[in-house]
Amino acid sequence: MLRRLVAIVGATGTGKSAIALELAQRLGGEIVNADSRQVYRGMDIGTAKPSAADRRQVRHHLYDIADPREGYSLVAYQRDARAALEQVWSRGAFAWLVGGTPQYVWALLEDWQVPEVAPDEALRRELEAFAAAKGWEALHSRLASVDPVAADRIDGRNVRRVVRAIEVYEKSGRPISDWQRKGTPDFEFLLFGVDLPRAELYPRIDRRVDAMFAAGFIEEVQALLDAGVPADAPAMSSIGYAEVVRHLRGELPLAAAIEKTKLATHRLVRSQDQWFRRDDNRITWVRDADGIEMQANIFTGACTNVIRGEAR
Repeated sequence: MLRRLVAIVGATGTGKSAIALELAQRLGGEIVNADSRQVYRGMDIGTAKPSAADRRQVRHHLYDIADPREGYSLVAYQRDARAALEQVWSRGAFAWLVGGTPQYVWALLEDWQVPEVAPDEALRRELEAFAAAKGWEALHSRLASVDPVAADRIDGRNVRRVVRAIEVYEKSGRPISDWQRKGTPDFEFLLFGVDLPRAELYPRIDRRVDAMFAAGFIEEVQALLDAGVPADAPAMSSIGYAEVVRHLRGELPLAAAIEKTKLATHRLVRSQDQWFRRDDNRITWVRDADGIEMQANIFTGACTNVIRGEAR
């Protein structure tokens, strides 16, 4: 049984999902999600999730699998992603791993050994209160004092991830960076990054945000709240959702919510770039499907050519 995976990564808004869909239609295979927000049910518009029509054309995995009222961990993603990959390979197909959440991508491709430390809600509230009172910089410094490696990897503005790293240290006595050892995956893979200059990407993102609000994004967030999703649930910390919650509470005018969503997405792009650019030697950067097709075609055996691709 061939165990092959083609990963398409990169910043949000670069068109990764559209490229994967186009290539899956040309070459076959099934799509596996690597986006930490598209796993949640009911979060469609704000996460730019593939449409139902797209998912009917090609089999998709790991979309709409998590309840936004509950958390979804990296451990859970590893478990679910491996199960999805086994299903794909059992059918004699290959997988397109698509997403912009670096931890999800590398956890699979590097076979991370992720700590199974249960959440401590009291500790999390304490750390979040500390960040609110002292600033995210102070919380990030607290992490750096016990786990400088993790602090170097984690953007301090991502308070949720900083809290998790401190939580793992406090509960296990070991830094999360020590837990996150790398193994060797039992499959071959090719790794591509979709590369667009920011001068092109930022206007594209801004147009997408405008389209999201025009398509009913506010109504989507209200429906989640009406369904019992807490406003402070981890899923609702997603870019756009938090801004719309503030708008619905009367704390933020609509124009300001839209502008803050755009700027937060720009910051996300820079953070994703920092993660993925560290691995330029392993990622082949392309602009579109044509930059991937030839190598992926040979590697996956989708063509009749007997030449075998070589995994990175």
